[in-house]
Amino acid sequence: MAAAVGAVTLIVQMVSIPRLPPQSAPSLKLLFDLLGRPSIRIGIITVLLFVSGHFAGFTYVRPFLEKVPEFGIEAISLILLAYGIGGFFGNIAGGLIIERSITAAVGLATLLIAAMAFLLVTFGSLDVVSATAVTIWGFAFGALPVAVQTWMVRAAPEHAESTGGLIVATFQVGIASGAVLGGLFVDAFGPLGAITYCAAATFASALYVATSRRSIGV
Repeated sequence: MAAAVGAVTLIVQMVSIPRLPPQSAPSLKLLFDLLGRPSIRIGIITVLLFVSGHFAGFTYVRPFLEKVPEFGIEAISLILLAYGIGGFFGNIAGGLIIERSITAAVGLATLLIAAMAFLLVTFGSLDVVSATAVTIWGFAFGALPVAVQTWMVRAAPEHAESTGGLIVATFQVGIASGAVLGGLFVDAFGPLGAITYCAAATFASALYVATSRRSIGV
């Protein structure tokens, strides 16, 4: 089923997305030059924080749901389905908010993830709270990829290819660091440890965007 959906998606992209010739030749020097721009640098740090937090926490959502609210596998599957559906609508909502403010889209989404993670830590034993928080978490995270990609392109519209490479590399570093830190927190404190780190990292990301707003300029 996943392969079929992927094939359909590829066909839709080939038909609907216009051809965009490269505007510049990417180079290592250019990447360092881009990192010297405040809006790019702030964006990279923001992404590192929320991606690390998100993947540290979400990786261990299933053991959390098994041990804290003690859901069965059927209920967990439905909650994760709700997470995915929430992400779909979050992607749409993020696009709408971006038209008004990119910093608002990133800041609100990361703050919402932090709030949901905090709810899971404090009231996660309640079935309704856990199911709702995970669903809203999916909605919030769905808004972030389109928001940060738009942020990078607007920060350096003449170097879209290089900024795209930077954001992909940053995501991968964030995922790797989140996996390491999440594992360490789970070993030390159980699933609640990873969710707590998620709350702290995503809140730090939201706070960083809010305090750096004047320097972003996108």
